[in-house]
Amino acid sequence: MSAAVDPARPPRRGRAREVWSQLLRRPRAVFGLTIIAIMVFAAVFAPLIMPQDPFAQNFDGLDLMGAPLPPGGDYLLGSDLLGRDLFSRLILGTRTSLIIGVLANGIAVLLGAGVGITAGYFGGWTAAILMRFTDLMMAFPALLLAIVLAAIFQPSLLIVALVIAMVNWVQMSRVIYTETRSLAEREFIQVQRAIGSGTFRILLRHLLPHLLSSIIVFGTLGISTTVLLEATLSYLGVGVQPPIPSWGNIIYENQTYFSTAPWLVFFPGLLIVLLALAFNLVGDALRDILDPTLKGRH
Repeated sequence: MSAAVDPARPPRRGRAREVWSQLLRRPRAVFGLTIIAIMVFAAVFAPLIMPQDPFAQNFDGLDLMGAPLPPGGDYLLGSDLLGRDLFSRLILGTRTSLIIGVLANGIAVLLGAGVGITAGYFGGWTAAILMRFTDLMMAFPALLLAIVLAAIFQPSLLIVALVIAMVNWVQMSRVIYTETRSLAEREFIQVQRAIGSGTFRILLRHLLPHLLSSIIVFGTLGISTTVLLEATLSYLGVGVQPPIPSWGNIIYENQTYFSTAPWLVFFPGLLIVLLALAFNLVGDALRDILDPTLKGRH
């Protein structure tokens, strides 16, 4: 009878391998995965890759006029206004941006999915309260709300990640709420309720597998948003605080040298764009693969 109870339950065995195989057949997804792999490698092995101490202020990193050195020689990507090696700081900044991006988006996904599933499954006053609160959060401009929250609390890696998560969960909760409401009315869910299956069992074994593809796609695409928001907050001075390097605060610290030392802004800006693009490419590919209505579209 169990097979008839949940006829629409998606198969699990071999699904991850099939998705991975399809990802590797898409050039844009492969490009995105390559960029992500390189940056993850740089973040994990930063101490082994950095040619110099990213915090050391060197007089030999400045010219006779006290200006940053251009790329070349002992400074592969040039030096900053304090004579520090830009390449080493960018590598360490990769770790900062990835940690915040993954952590903030993970919290946002858990919070958004939790609110959406709870409201969608139980409905009634539970849905009314949770969705009205979601609407209230959506009414505030995300960047402005993030700036206010970051200014209230002492910025750190964890605080910045929590601030970004607090403004990024609402969109996902709306999407998951809509899908959960539709699934909750399906016959296989009604049968589970009729035979007395517990709420936790229904949510975990019968609802969640159907929502997993949307959660994965939203989670992948959301990392690019969190990386961009972290860079924006750091650039505005309310994100990760120096001397800990992040791509955003590297631009913030060196913006006055934009006309005379453009590499100080160009290279961190390029890394921000590349990482956001990489996660968007992978997220778009996963959406095409996991959403049956998009089959055959590339």
